[in-house]
Amino acid sequence: MAGSAKSFLADAGYGEQELDANSALMELDKGLRSGKLGEQCEAVVRFPRLFQKYPFPILINSAFLKLADVFRVGNNFLRLCVLKVTQQSEKHLEKILNVDEFVKRVFSVIHSNDPVARAITLRMLGSMASIIPERKNAHHSIRQSLDSHDNVEVEAAIFAAANFSAQSKDFAAGICNKISEMIQGLATPVDLKLKLIPILQHMHHDASLASSSRQLLQQLVTSYPSTKMVIVTLHTFTLLAASSLVDIPKQIQLLLQYLKNDPRKAVKRLAIQDLKLLANKTPHTWSRENIQALCESALHTPYDSLKLGMLSVLSTLSGTIAIKQYFSNAPGTAATTARSFDLVKLAQECCYHNNRGIAAHGVRILTNISASCQEKDLLPLEQDAVFGLESLLVLCSQDDSPGAQATLKITLTCMVKLVKCRPHLSQSVVESLLTQLHSAQDAARILMCHCLAAIAMQLPVLADGMLGDLMDLYKLIGRSTTDKKQELLVSLATVIFVSSQKALSSEIKTVIKQQLENASNGWTAYRIARQASRMGNHDMARELYQSLLTQVASEHFYFWLNSLKEFSHAEQCLTGLQEDNYSSALSCIAEALKSYHKGIASLTAASTPLNPLSFQCGFVKLRIDLLQAFSQLICTCNSLKTSPPPAIATTIAMTSGNDLQRCGRISNQACMKHSMEEFRNLATRYGDLYQSSFDADSATLRNVELQQQSCLLISHAIEALILDPESASFQEYSSNGTAHVESEYERRMMSVFNHVLEEVESLNRKYAPVSYLASNTCLCNAVIALLKVPLSFQRYFFQKLQSTSIKLALSPSPRNPAEPIAVQNNQQLALKVEGVVQHGSKPGLFRKIQSVCLNVSSVLQSKSGQDYKIPIDNMTNEMEQRVEPHNDYFSTQFLLNFVILGTHNITVESSVIDSNGIVWKTGPKTTIFVKSLEDPYSQQVRLQQQQGQPPSQQQQQRTAYSRF
Repeated sequence: MAGSAKSFLADAGYGEQELDANSALMELDKGLRSGKLGEQCEAVVRFPRLFQKYPFPILINSAFLKLADVFRVGNNFLRLCVLKVTQQSEKHLEKILNVDEFVKRVFSVIHSNDPVARAITLRMLGSMASIIPERKNAHHSIRQSLDSHDNVEVEAAIFAAANFSAQSKDFAAGICNKISEMIQGLATPVDLKLKLIPILQHMHHDASLASSSRQLLQQLVTSYPSTKMVIVTLHTFTLLAASSLVDIPKQIQLLLQYLKNDPRKAVKRLAIQDLKLLANKTPHTWSRENIQALCESALHTPYDSLKLGMLSVLSTLSGTIAIKQYFSNAPGTAATTARSFDLVKLAQECCYHNNRGIAAHGVRILTNISASCQEKDLLPLEQDAVFGLESLLVLCSQDDSPGAQATLKITLTCMVKLVKCRPHLSQSVVESLLTQLHSAQDAARILMCHCLAAIAMQLPVLADGMLGDLMDLYKLIGRSTTDKKQELLVSLATVIFVSSQKALSSEIKTVIKQQLENASNGWTAYRIARQASRMGNHDMARELYQSLLTQVASEHFYFWLNSLKEFSHAEQCLTGLQEDNYSSALSCIAEALKSYHKGIASLTAASTPLNPLSFQCGFVKLRIDLLQAFSQLICTCNSLKTSPPPAIATTIAMTSGNDLQRCGRISNQACMKHSMEEFRNLATRYGDLYQSSFDADSATLRNVELQQQSCLLISHAIEALILDPESASFQEYSSNGTAHVESEYERRMMSVFNHVLEEVESLNRKYAPVSYLASNTCLCNAVIALLKVPLSFQRYFFQKLQSTSIKLALSPSPRNPAEPIAVQNNQQLALKVEGVVQHGSKPGLFRKIQSVCLNVSSVLQSKSGQDYKIPIDNMTNEMEQRVEPHNDYFSTQFLLNFVILGTHNITVESSVIDSNGIVWKTGPKTTIFVKSLEDPYSQQVRLQQQQGQPPSQQQQQRTAYSRF
């Protein structure tokens, strides 16, 4: 994780020193001015990295103008280099501020006598189409060049025409007839027609244009029946329909017609490829008749390659809404069993096909039908799916070829999906996996272990009786010498951790450690320890982290491992908790807190500027505060036992109308109220941690959510049992069932939540008002029950798979950050906020940014001059705007008033909104200072008034017209 972040942030190295934006640009400019062609080319090709490192308009504008100059005066090779840079940096083009100047310099080359120079210019214009879609001179040049006698120039004009057609409705409408004439003209060579036809896919800007293009394509399909022409025309037809949307059902019918009637395999393959595209894009437009026609073609084709393609389309459709339409819209559905459908017959026939790919698609279709159509009685289909999956598992697990592994992945994915929606099938699926695990190839064993772990995370299907087989296999792998050995040790250890629901026995720990000592490297041991921490086996994790401390090369890694060891030890201390033994509970929590404090010190030492470990530190600090709050609550309950309320406490409470009097002394009341507020505060902080974790995976976020719910549960229990039993409501805390439980940790936590709620509710109903003794016992047992569930340190604690950050730039901005910007108090400050969204290697893996929310606020730091009565509205600035990033860039402006003289602190904070509309407080927060100065005229008038002089005539005229 640290390595990827480091490489990402230091991406512009190329061996030279770190430079600021201006110095880097000047360095490249020096190369552009060089007299040597090699140095000029080298400078040009380094521009994309510069844009990546400094992606703000002011630099990009300057850089592109310099490149345009090189394009204007350089030779064709330099022009080609500039063209490649422009195409690589397409998302930065809209940041060019002087578009007219940039286009003017590039466009001047279009008048060259060299056709190659003109061709490169046309390609350059085509690459810039997104920023100059309506430039008439560019449109005219493209139309002219289409009539050129030079093939290179014509091909460049076709490229430019395609790009402009995609961006400009006017150009598309104007060029359509020209393209049509060229395609139908007898003088146009066939290879040129093949290049012209794809331009028609962009004619989707309005219905009439799309319709005329469709008619032309229809004529071409019938007029030119050669294989190449039919393939290009049909594919363009499909892309045009997919963009214009209205003609998709017609296009599906046309493709099915060619698939059925055209004897050429190349055309059939193209039809299948386009049907797959439409199945992915618009599955809801597929009618029952379409699916039926595809099934019939698949049943009757003698070619396995075509059958594989058709089944691929059907398996895509079977995972969408189309499958429900297929079964529900059938005439006489009530009398028709599921097995009588052609799709089901086809899938059953293919399940045992000698081609692995066909068999895989067959079982996937059966699995998707079983998962989607749960309201139907599909018991026979479920059995067919299980048998098909088991036969494929046996076949593919013995073969380590890439094709077999790909098929095995599909099979195992179907197994997990089937078990998730049909839990009663889990036992037979798991048994077949365990049986096959012993005889499988090592590559297959790794995938099967992942599948077993995924199933066991959802359902507790791996019984303790199965551990013996797993341990024997672990010993066997430890003695083997294959190249997959390290990966296998990790995968199998994960399955063992998942299957042993309680603490690991000493025998299992001994076997794992023995094999690691004999056969593994440090990285394998770390990965196994990490999995142990995720599954709550903290004793095992602590021993492994301890063994790794002396094997790392940097002190940051040492402190990281040391902190993990301390956290594991702290959680291990909490496993010895027992109900009704509150003194030992307090000592266990104290021991855990001691280790946690040592761990947080190490964790802080492990953080670096590039890898600040902010989530880890936040999560652990909250855990420490939660343990302290639990300890304080048990102490408060114990103090109530040692100094119970008087016998007449309930009567006093009823007489005074203050229920808190039932707690006895004022100190007890205050402690209970303080505890409740503390738990609510912790819940709020867990909510803030959740909101700041935009890049976290769903399991980590669910873990944070469970910690938050445990805080709310205890605060609710205190309120319901002690502070305010009458108004406490149980509706909002009621369980939603365990339908969406994704892990054993979540299952156990939800079980504790439900148990505690039932206890609190039953006490409230049976013994109203609840005695202090019963309420204290209930609260302490609730705390112990929550702490007895071993904490799970989820993936985001160790590994960051998605990385998203926002970089802000404010203008005007001072040269020195501490120096304020001067503004006169009768003027408004136009604050421009620009931002760039930066991604890691897997952008949008868990969630994507829909828009960015910018919040600007100002606070008066220090006043200067006299106090005046100023309207409250003018004293503060509080504004919010939402902007949608385009190509990861956004900008907006705020108008701010600074009527009060003095220094103001402006804070700009950004948060992101994902595609589901959820707000994430990702930051960053940027601050600048503004000094509000009195305007000279007001200052002069005020001074004259202080001296008792009336304003002069000239000044009186100025006051009348000053606003203009």
